[in-house]
Amino acid sequence: MEVTRLRGEGFRNLRELDFSPGVGVNIIHGENVQGKTNLLEALWLFCGAKSFRFGKESELVEFERERLRLDLDFVSEGREQSAAIEVSEDGKVAFLNEVRLERMAELSSIFRVVMFSPDHLELIKQGPVQRRKFIDQALTQVYPKYGEVLSGYDRILRQRGVLLSDLRSCSQPNTSLDVWDEALVDYGGYLAWMRLRYISKLVRYAVEIYAELSGGKERFSASYICGSGKLSVDWGRKEITKHFAKVLADSRKDDIRLKRTNKGPHRDDIDIMLDGQSVRQYGSQGQQRSCVLALKFAECRILEEMSGEPPIVLLDDVMSELDESRRKFLLGHLSRNQVFITCCEPEAVSAATEAKTFEMKAGLLGKMVATA
Repeated sequence: MEVTRLRGEGFRNLRELDFSPGVGVNIIHGENVQGKTNLLEALWLFCGAKSFRFGKESELVEFERERLRLDLDFVSEGREQSAAIEVSEDGKVAFLNEVRLERMAELSSIFRVVMFSPDHLELIKQGPVQRRKFIDQALTQVYPKYGEVLSGYDRILRQRGVLLSDLRSCSQPNTSLDVWDEALVDYGGYLAWMRLRYISKLVRYAVEIYAELSGGKERFSASYICGSGKLSVDWGRKEITKHFAKVLADSRKDDIRLKRTNKGPHRDDIDIMLDGQSVRQYGSQGQQRSCVLALKFAECRILEEMSGEPPIVLLDDVMSELDESRRKFLLGHLSRNQVFITCCEPEAVSAATEAKTFEMKAGLLGKMVATA
């Protein structure tokens, strides 16, 4: 997979955007708050996901403009293709090869991206919400339906929460929960089934990658902590859904008393370990970052396995956070990918690999300079 050209107007602070990157490593450098991350964000949106940054989608549009448009030319599945995204007060629409799509998520089936950011390097230190987000973003790219089910589950969960508050005040009978529980179990069973299968494969690949990164000195392992109780890897969707239904029914009294849903995929987590000990509690910062790199490379491998071609890789200001050995490992394992790196000082990156460099200044992208 390869991006050949990105054009845009009205996107954040990027002015006169017309970017033709190189095939391999592309370094976008410049001082802070010049628009480097905005460029990566523009590329990321074409995988059909929401922005990886906080804020409303209306904030994507440059101040005092009514709309934005991004146009992407890329090579995928052995042929040249095009995509476009428009955002205005009326919403967001996407086009693929000049055909309007019904949903943004449809882009994920053709344009695949893996993102590394400083937040990812803190993935282990942070709480389970961030680890669920990591898995959910990865799964949505592989299976667009997963994102729809996840949105449906979150919506039902909120509605069930409102009803639980009413039940606590005895304004409605307990049986009014039945309809919501049936829907929550259906959606939740699917999410748990997909997460169990994906995490099993992710961990298998991460074990191999971490062994190479550490020189075999440490043993990586990880397990899926299901918010509705322990699951068997041999279970299918029906067995997992049936299990969730029983757990939810058994916890109903506690849910009403506490006015919240205490069991389900919204409580999921991943336990990551080295040599049988929790990396979060006992791992050094270097070990924690090595674990994250192993997980992200495993994500890359799964995407390539599913699509038959290496995904685009975005590295947003992470090189300065890694020591020299990890930078070399990172770049060495991305030799088959088209890579976009943002940084303040390009020398540390360009010295480690052949790259094309572009300077970003006040939203304007300078001309390409080749380095060796």
